[in-house]
Parts: sequence; structure tokens; C-alpha cells
Amino acid sequence: MRRVRYSVAMSLDGYIAGPNGESDWIIMDPDIDFGALFKSFDTVLMGRHTFELAASQGGGGGMPGMRAVVFSRTLRASEYPKVTLVSEEAGNAVAALRAQPGKDIWLMGGGSLFRSLLDAGQVDTVEVAVIPVLLGGGIPLLPGPGSRATLQLAGSKIYDKTGIVMLEYMAQRG
Repeated sequence: MRRVRYSVAMSLDGYIAGPNGESDWIIMDPDIDFGALFKSFDTVLMGRHTFELAASQGGGGGMPGMRAVVFSRTLRASEYPKVTLVSEEAGNAVAALRAQPGKDIWLMGGGSLFRSLLDAGQVDTVEVAVIPVLLGGGIPLLPGPGSRATLQLAGSKIYDKTGIVMLEYMAQRG
């Protein structure tokens, strides 16, 4: 079964985007191999807000070489032919995706989508790049309310050039 990996950048005070959705605070470390990271996925999951932000930056909102699946009850498929729009309950849709053959599935951004998939038991790993910045407000990593989730540390790495701390946790089920 394919894994769903929530891979996201987060400020030290727990935000994945600024108050207006901005991500200009995310720094890139030259030692992080983004090419290898992206090659481990063939599908990307996004909520509507993340998708609209990605689409506003060009490329239609998708990721090169990946099938983009966007969860929205308001977007129209005819307006976004390059992505798969899903309006049904996210947990069931992702369970069906996980059963298909393929690479890992990237849950990209979107705290609300992360919360719903975590509550549905459809997240396998939580991979957080902690960026050394304090935003003071914004979109939280995990909006409430929701169920408690227990995680087990699977790995960590410190990038000395930028101070980024990469953390990987396995989600515990049951």
C-alpha cells in the first residue's frame, strides 16, 4: 500500500503559512535534495486554498511529473483540466488512492486537509522542515479541533547553513 506523507515547511512557532497565506519566509537550503524528494512521489494532494495559491504562481497548480488531486466542493473540473478534483469525503478518496499501485503520495500544505486525513487514519508520516523564523500568526500546522495523534520519531537532520531542522515522524494507528 502506498504511503501518504505530509511533507511541509513550518515556522518555529507552528505555522505553515503567514496570515495572508504567504510563504516568502521559507528558505531553501542548498544541501536539501529536492529532486530526490520529488522523485519519491507520483501524486500530490492539495486542498482548495493550497491549490489556488499554487495555481496563481503558474503551471496550472500541479506539480511536474505528478498527478494532482485537489479536494474542493466549489471548484469546477471543466476549469481545471490538468488536475483531478474530488468533492467527496477526503478519507475515502485517499484510501482508494493508497490502494492503487504507484509511488508515495505527497500531502502538500493545507492544514485542514491534513487534519481531516489524520483523523481518518490516512497519514503515514509527518515530515516537517522547521524554518528558523517566528511568524507570530498565520495558518497553523494542525488546526483544531481534532483528535489526538501519537507520533514516533523516525528521523531528524539539522542543516547547518540555514538552521533548518528536518523532522520525520511515523503516525501511530489504533
